[in-house]
Amino acid sequence: MTEQPPAVAAPYDILFEPVKIGPFTTKNRFYQVPHCNGMGYRDPSAQAAMRKIKAEGGWSVVCTEQVEIHATSDIAPFIELRIWDDQDLPALKRIADAIHEGGGLAGIELAHNGMNAPNQLSRETPLGPGHLPVAPDTIAPVQARAMTKQDIADLRRWHRNAVRRSIEAGYDIVYVYGAHGYSGVHHFLSRRYNQRTDEYGGSLLNRMRLLRELLEDTLEECAGRAAVACRITVEEEIAGGITREDIEGVLRELGELPDLWDFAMGSWEGDSVTSRFGPEGRQEEFVAGLKKLTTKPVVGVGRFTSPDAMVRQIKAGILDLIGAARPSIADPFLPNKIRDGRLNLIRECIGCNICVSGDLTMSPIRCTQNPSMGEEWRRGWHPERIRAKGSDSQVLVVGAGPAGLEAARALGVRGYDVALIEARRELGGRVRQESRLPGLSAWGRVQEYREAAIAELPNVEVFRESPMTAADIIEFGFQHVLVATGATWRTDGVARFHTTPLPIAEGAQVLGPDDLFAGRLPEGKTVLVYDDDHYYLGGVVAELLAQQGYEVSIVTSQSQVSAWTNNTFEVNRIQRRLIENGVTRITDHAVTRVGVGGVEVTDVYAGAVREIDCDAVVMVTARLPREELYLELEGLRAQGELRSVRGIGDAWAPATIAAAVWSGRRAAEEFDAELPSNDEVPFRREVTQLA
Repeated sequence: MTEQPPAVAAPYDILFEPVKIGPFTTKNRFYQVPHCNGMGYRDPSAQAAMRKIKAEGGWSVVCTEQVEIHATSDIAPFIELRIWDDQDLPALKRIADAIHEGGGLAGIELAHNGMNAPNQLSRETPLGPGHLPVAPDTIAPVQARAMTKQDIADLRRWHRNAVRRSIEAGYDIVYVYGAHGYSGVHHFLSRRYNQRTDEYGGSLLNRMRLLRELLEDTLEECAGRAAVACRITVEEEIAGGITREDIEGVLRELGELPDLWDFAMGSWEGDSVTSRFGPEGRQEEFVAGLKKLTTKPVVGVGRFTSPDAMVRQIKAGILDLIGAARPSIADPFLPNKIRDGRLNLIRECIGCNICVSGDLTMSPIRCTQNPSMGEEWRRGWHPERIRAKGSDSQVLVVGAGPAGLEAARALGVRGYDVALIEARRELGGRVRQESRLPGLSAWGRVQEYREAAIAELPNVEVFRESPMTAADIIEFGFQHVLVATGATWRTDGVARFHTTPLPIAEGAQVLGPDDLFAGRLPEGKTVLVYDDDHYYLGGVVAELLAQQGYEVSIVTSQSQVSAWTNNTFEVNRIQRRLIENGVTRITDHAVTRVGVGGVEVTDVYAGAVREIDCDAVVMVTARLPREELYLELEGLRAQGELRSVRGIGDAWAPATIAAAVWSGRRAAEEFDAELPSNDEVPFRREVTQLA
């Protein structure tokens, strides 16, 4: 007898209706669209395990990232999958098989990156509609060559070869990719890049000719063995780019060719706007109404985390399938939790884009909400399951910030009795503090999810307003302690540019983020923010102070404020937001002395020095771990008074919120485990086989 799935709560039953995509039928409307992950061809087993867990969690379709079809589509240094030749098939087959084992349909996004491929590894000549520099994500001193008719014929043959190999590898849905500015199809469609005067340029009909040919080739090659999907830009959001009028024309001409349309924006940055700069469902204004132009199912994204918002997309006739990349990363089991009525236990995506940074830094994907992301194969972590406890030990967790909350939650799931102690009334630590800053309210979900999960664990007790000393811990008889006491922002200027304290005049007004969190604002009218952290906080602090009515300048040694947010697709929006708020940006400079009523700044290249007047300085620089309790307890452990002590999160080494959550999960995973020597690599690796 076939096992029947649990009944779905009436408000959301529409989300669990099947949808026909070519020769296949989905089990529900949840669709993990293609997304990169920083693992690609280097870590195929790790990617297979990650995709399999999403299928387990209820995603009816699970796709790869973009898969390079040829050596002329090499986007090194970024690490994506490849289907250059048959050598790539075992890795691709492993991923498809894993998705099938998890219960999902497997999709593969075939991509010829055209002018987005500088071919730095292959050293082949980039190809595009015209003689133009490679674009849009690199300023490499390389130009694409205008494709000849023979080049176009070659591209069509390469794509056919990739389709054939995809079917051989076991994929159910094969993509023709034309979105995000990452595809030759996109470049041919866009007047920004296509100024040809032959049958592939000029009119929209001509500019879509390559897309038509690739779709027809793919349909012919699939011959009903696989469904054909087309991921297409609906709005390029740039002068001279693809417009609504263009996409409507494409759908009127080609709308019935593929088995599925996947609507996307004209850049990855536009598709994955952070919660700081875009709400859930941002893409609706660009997608609404397009479904009427085709009888084929359509999928789109919007960082959907609310099941009610998902239902509205379907009932309003905007989408047929709820697409997701980031929400499927934050909670691979989101569909099953909606199905089972466990909405309070959904790890909602906070839209921080730390997942994106994995791809942009060529490192395995990570997630603030889901610390198991990227660790499914390497460390054997699962988002919903964790091995049972190995003893009857009781554990004390000191500090209920992101690391302490996650450690207490995971230990509780394992079955340990846990006491979570927090000195303040409110839980959340830095997450709660930072979620009150402009644009960061969604970050509070990190704390909210863990509070909800802990509330369902009878073996985890939470004690608020309970500051605890080492003597208290010994007196209460705790034998195992995790110290998650966080970190303190420095106000002496020490960070990257200066590794020793700045000269600061007596009487100078110097504050740090902790002062602002506590409600202490600068005195006076003019404030200078010194950003030597380079992640989001410097820009957010400047924005906050400007909104409070201060005249604000921000000084950074980098060429942009919050420069590292280039890896989270925010750096351009942050500059614009600062300009809109009247903040003066002083880049390529470092603060070198703080006086009363002003600072000295130095050009980091030429060494020129100048003075800037200000009433107060806010340092966003480095942090110091609050490690005093840990060090005291470690001394007591060495004397035999405690069995184990471990520092976690910022109390061990200040980093991102994602790193703190990951640290809490690792501590819970490793508690009571027999760990190998630290001479050994602590996770599995996939080592390249020598030719």
